[in-house]
Amino acid sequence: MNIHEYQGKQIMRDFGVAVPNGHVAYNVDEAVEAAEKLGTDVTVVKAQIHAGGRGNAGGVKIAKSLDDVRTYAEELLGKTLVTHQTGSEGKEVKRLLIEEGCDIKNEYYVGLVLDRNTSRVTMMASEEGGTEIEQVAEETPEKIFKEVIDPVVGLTPFQARRLAFNINIPKESLSKAVKFMLGLYDVFMKKDCSIAEINPLVTTGEGEVLALDSKLNFDDNALFRQKDIADLRDLDEEDPKEIEASKYDLSYIALDGNIGCMVNGAGLAMATMDTIKHYGGEPANFLDVGGGASKEKVTGAFKLILSDENVNGIFVNIFGGIMKCDVIAEGIVAASKEIGLELPLVVRLEGTNVKEGKRILDESGLNITAADSMADGAQKIVEFVK
Repeated sequence: MNIHEYQGKQIMRDFGVAVPNGHVAYNVDEAVEAAEKLGTDVTVVKAQIHAGGRGNAGGVKIAKSLDDVRTYAEELLGKTLVTHQTGSEGKEVKRLLIEEGCDIKNEYYVGLVLDRNTSRVTMMASEEGGTEIEQVAEETPEKIFKEVIDPVVGLTPFQARRLAFNINIPKESLSKAVKFMLGLYDVFMKKDCSIAEINPLVTTGEGEVLALDSKLNFDDNALFRQKDIADLRDLDEEDPKEIEASKYDLSYIALDGNIGCMVNGAGLAMATMDTIKHYGGEPANFLDVGGGASKEKVTGAFKLILSDENVNGIFVNIFGGIMKCDVIAEGIVAASKEIGLELPLVVRLEGTNVKEGKRILDESGLNITAADSMADGAQKIVEFVK
């Protein structure tokens, strides 16, 4: 789950992590009022959307007067901001962060992620702040320093200090940088983050160490114990189909293709999409119904696929282990009859109760094309769509 920058900064502030003062604004008058409260010579007006690259897209403005704040707020609110992460459709700006300006001396990058290779949380840092960390990793990987964190001990002060030395934090700001890193690790662990990224982390003319930007993502599976985080969810920033999918506990991601996919298991779903592309097709979604789905869940998944106007055909690829093929079949039949399916439908079933599943489909009276394998099914649905 993603949240806005201003929400992330409030969480960090609660944990003693240094961030600039700021207020959220939903309209122009609130933006001006927030700037008045701050009372600083320089005010930053920042568009709040769930995407990076806002600065390059014109979503961050430097105001030197209240009139500037009003002008920039009028310009940004309601604007569709297109960044490298939003896609060509962009995202509408519905709220702003009005923040005090600061005397920036140097910019750095600090981030926390779970390293799958070590199965441990790792803190990364670089003195190449303000640029995409992926670009730094590709062009100058030697400038990224890492500390693998022992889950029992946690991030230690000497690890934080070593990172601060490696990225050339000024000596007068070292202790504050260490405190910042320890606090950020505390946020990451106690709030069940999946990513905590500060880009840029800055040192100021006064020797302060501040998070000028923040990106906090959270583990959806831990939200049951993070109610305060779940309450920060902004549905306006999410695809309506993905919101609907979350009601059925489905793993769904909308894509740009025209072949709807319903698969059980994330690995098989990825392989299915790759196979469709191999045969010249374009998947319209990633959809994993999971290993123990009910008939209602499968029906919801099928209806979700059909709600996408770009879908011209559907490929159902099920390998029944925990998931039973007859349950999948019942869901397909129920959804098809309820909606009145007219699109080409290719189904490949293998595994538990496969004979019963195929019988249900055969006796349904629906126009369903059976596939003998994943490759066979992918070829057939691509041909139908073409």
